[in-house]
Amino acid sequence: MEFKKGNGWRCCYDPETGLYTAETGGGINHNLFEITKEIYDHIDDPDVDMPVGMIYKGGRHLYMTVNDRCGPPYTVILDSDYKKLCPWAKTVTTGYVWEDDITDEAVEVFASEANNREQRRRKREQRNKE
Repeated sequence: MEFKKGNGWRCCYDPETGLYTAETGGGINHNLFEITKEIYDHIDDPDVDMPVGMIYKGGRHLYMTVNDRCGPPYTVILDSDYKKLCPWAKTVTTGYVWEDDITDEAVEVFASEANNREQRRRKREQRNKE
């Protein structure tokens, strides 16, 4: 695996799977993303002011855990395959883990999660068949 790191972010390219992934934050405030080759290739360019913004804007959100002073800690698993996609990441699940139905609804409502709609719909369909 190949890595690039910066302040508050780390990106990974896995040559075995061909996947590009990233994390922001760490520990109890942590996000995982699937990113594009283009983001990976340019994340550390000298003219990039906000690499974390590139990840959030262009990546597909996989996982997030939040433990801040604004409320109780919680975790949202946007793609249940996040451990397979990011085996290198050290996640710490905190607080309440959102149920699939709540996560599905949030993905449908929030424009920032539009990249997850297709995979969430497929997985919801699979759950309904079982």
